[in-house]
Amino acid sequence: MTSKRNRIILVAAAILVATLSLTVVFSEILASNTVDSKENGKLARIACMGDSITEICGYPEDLQTLFGNSSVVGNFGVSGATVNLRSNQPYYYENACIQARYFLPTTLVILLGTNDARTDNYAKIVNFTRDYERFINRTRTGRWNSTEQTFLVVPPPIFNNNLDLNGTFFAEEVVPRIYQAAANQSVPIIDLYTPLLKHPEYFPDGVHPDCDGAALIAKIIYDALK
Repeated sequence: MTSKRNRIILVAAAILVATLSLTVVFSEILASNTVDSKENGKLARIACMGDSITEICGYPEDLQTLFGNSSVVGNFGVSGATVNLRSNQPYYYENACIQARYFLPTTLVILLGTNDARTDNYAKIVNFTRDYERFINRTRTGRWNSTEQTFLVVPPPIFNNNLDLNGTFFAEEVVPRIYQAAANQSVPIIDLYTPLLKHPEYFPDGVHPDCDGAALIAKIIYDALK
């Protein structure tokens, strides 16, 4: 009986030692990333948050290529997502937003607002700035305490499309509110709208960039971050 109890104690001790060893290794990996980021002036973990332009068009992958081994880029896009909390799909409540927090980002790149120019969201635009600021403040809570910097990205223009998205409304109502939210929260802006305004050829359906458009988006964001 004593021998059996001793064996159980030895097995439990071995499991405990293994667990502690893995914890130490994992902590060292995270610490190494953080130190590299601060000492070399490079971005260790970049969370790309947004809608379908982020999720399916490939710019986060192009951004990863540009940064190489100096950073880890995570894609946390959700097709159809909006800023407005009264829409049918606010990014604020999406699982991807939670997953981005567990990614332990040192940098957030938030590219939202395109779907807020959908016709069924016109009447809700008055809440846009307030809701965007609420989202920004959420990333500044203790649960996001690894986050060092946040960038709001002004999305590309909306060209002629069959997706029920209005380019004029976007330019006149959504874009100014993105700038207002950024100013109110002292968050830097990355402007995709202006440099892509003369490139409708990069947007086959009028909204989503092709490979060349995604590569240009990644380059603009890269130049702003580096």
